[in-house]
Amino acid sequence: VQLQASGGGLVQTGGSLRLSCAASGRLSSINAVDWYRQAPEKERELVGTITSGGSTNYADSVKGRSTISRDNAWSTVTLQMNSLKPEDTATYYCRAHTLFYNDNGEPVVAGYWGKGTQVTVSS
Repeated sequence: VQLQASGGGLVQTGGSLRLSCAASGRLSSINAVDWYRQAPEKERELVGTITSGGSTNYADSVKGRSTISRDNAWSTVTLQMNSLKPEDTATYYCRAHTLFYNDNGEPVVAGYWGKGTQVTVSS
């Protein structure tokens, strides 16, 4: 599975951005996708997750301001962020959780990261 995040940019405080995670490859093996972010000199933070059943959960820091959605094929997962704050400034990444079965019929669990997209919120 290959992932590429896009949609970042420079936005003023209070603005909105819609980030996209484009996936390709063995999409049928995806069972969840996370959005993470990492600010300079800070640890990577989980922003939110969407599962194959469509359920979502969010970090407290973005809850109520963010929505994660996906298409049925897992080809695109989006992160809509509203009411942006300077502390949202970070590089945003998507990560796919996958499960597939190898030639021996054994389950293989793997995670894949995409290249990030930079979000900068000016005060």
